[in-house]
Amino acid sequence: MDFAEHASTARQIADTARELRREVLRMTSAAGSGHPTSCLSCAEIVAALFFHEMRWDPADSAARDVDRFVLSKGHAAPVLWAALSLAGAIDEDPLRLRRIDSTLEGHPTPANAWVRVATGSLGQGLAAANGMALADRLDGIDARVYCLLGDGECSEGSVWEAAQFASLNRLERLVAIVDVNGLGQSGPTPYGRDTSVLARRFEAFGWQALEIDGHDPQAVLGALARARDCGPTAILARTQKGRGVSFLEGAAGWHGKAVEAARLQQALDELGAVQGRPQVVPRRLGAAPPARADAGGRFEVDYPLGAEVATRDAYGHALVKLGALNPDVVALDGDVRNSTYSERFADAYPERFFECFIAEQNMAGTALGLAASGKTPFVSTFACFLTRAADFIRMAGHSRPRHLVFCGSHAGISIGEDGPSQMGLEDIAMFRALAHSTVLYPCDAVAAERLTALAARTDGIVYLRTTRGKTPVIYGSDETFAVGGSKVLRASAADQCTVVAAGITVHEALAAHDELMREGIALRVIDAYSVKPLDVATLVRAAGETRGIVVVEDHWADGGLGDAVARAHDWPVPLRFLAVRSEPRSGPPAALLERHGISRHAIVRQVLALVQS
Repeated sequence: MDFAEHASTARQIADTARELRREVLRMTSAAGSGHPTSCLSCAEIVAALFFHEMRWDPADSAARDVDRFVLSKGHAAPVLWAALSLAGAIDEDPLRLRRIDSTLEGHPTPANAWVRVATGSLGQGLAAANGMALADRLDGIDARVYCLLGDGECSEGSVWEAAQFASLNRLERLVAIVDVNGLGQSGPTPYGRDTSVLARRFEAFGWQALEIDGHDPQAVLGALARARDCGPTAILARTQKGRGVSFLEGAAGWHGKAVEAARLQQALDELGAVQGRPQVVPRRLGAAPPARADAGGRFEVDYPLGAEVATRDAYGHALVKLGALNPDVVALDGDVRNSTYSERFADAYPERFFECFIAEQNMAGTALGLAASGKTPFVSTFACFLTRAADFIRMAGHSRPRHLVFCGSHAGISIGEDGPSQMGLEDIAMFRALAHSTVLYPCDAVAAERLTALAARTDGIVYLRTTRGKTPVIYGSDETFAVGGSKVLRASAADQCTVVAAGITVHEALAAHDELMREGIALRVIDAYSVKPLDVATLVRAAGETRGIVVVEDHWADGGLGDAVARAHDWPVPLRFLAVRSEPRSGPPAALLERHGISRHAIVRQVLALVQS
């Protein structure tokens, strides 16, 4: 591009930025809420991306052979809607911003077809962009992924988790643009508009860092050009919050506030009118991802009855089989692959395995980006460490991925001597609380493999809970399982009570059954391997045929299997709950089960109390 052409393009970008600002002010004032000042600061950046730099097609929101954009500073959603509207990518009237029947929400969600991942909980967009860049690499798509962040959200440690991952994985096509406007919600950001601080941080993680005037179109265009082939690149753009309107520029107290109707015209007059409408020339890379179906073949399982196998071990074997059957299966781990046994997948398919190290937030966000790009990610770590990524998992739920599987191993007090810091006791509650989630908890190796395979085909977020210690195989290798199902392991017409268990406590319930039978008391035992959705029909039938239900689980008393059962029905028989209710400590697994009242002996005592009452 020669000097004259570059100057002309810069003028066009300046005009487009002015129109974006005008549209944002009209939208937010009509809505009576929003974050206009955070949009005004990044208008030149958005204009340069959507109307010059990005290769994309406004007619095709589902395209993969295009550059992609992630708005990490999700409160600036109005400027995204304005850009899409000006480009002709959406037909919806921008003045419908924030209406209950509009896709133009206050923060971006996939309710609008142009949004791949929900944002607005700050510090999450760069991790998702990592996942998108990885998916492009796997699919041979030479696209760039642009992620727009705010300087305030760069206080989030997750941003630097993502920066480290991008550098370690050499994501050359990833561009992070930080809108350094110097103002947060309640006051100045930590370093004001000093871009050098952020530049040094990105450089320390191995990024190219470019410091520019974010309101100079030529500087923005130049930085974007430099970012094309040398990355990952961070563009640190010095901007003004509320740019272009005298009473908003750099003014505190305007975050999250719309300009009232009485002052809107003044703001629009100061910005000035714009002649013409910017045009986007559709550009595609011409390298759509390959159409890849499952390789076919049966998912075979082969374990002898009675063999002692940890469910985490079986999970690792299942991952390898799934990798052979489905080339879109990918795996991520948080530096515990030799404990979760995802290392087997890493050995078999190293190009589809991503070591995220001890950075669970980025791991969850990267997995979401992969899922949003058509992959089926399996994310593995200790159950307790998944709680560190709770907000990322929550936002993944709002993103409604087609397939996204989390596997938490080393769950519950049954892990033994490692102690409470390693015992996942809140994980079922966390995943149950997500809308549209599925929670599966296998008790043996056959169930673990079958449920892992089932998870890959189940829509939405699926949580698999696996156990550290070895447990006996109780199911035949041809046993089938279903989401929303359960298994009645022991039943007779003489059953006096029902025990509902999952995972490790299934084996305690079976042992309790044998002990009670020696005393002449018949006990029904149900493996509720599908914690969500629950097999309510089977439990209701058991309640009608026995005198009471005892739920036993290796989880805190709140939020787990017991709560799921209690909420499922208006039970006509007594319910009793055995769960972890006091602070755990290090010790042998059997001793811990006994100490916390979820052992076979505790089940026997509770059943006797019920039938003798």
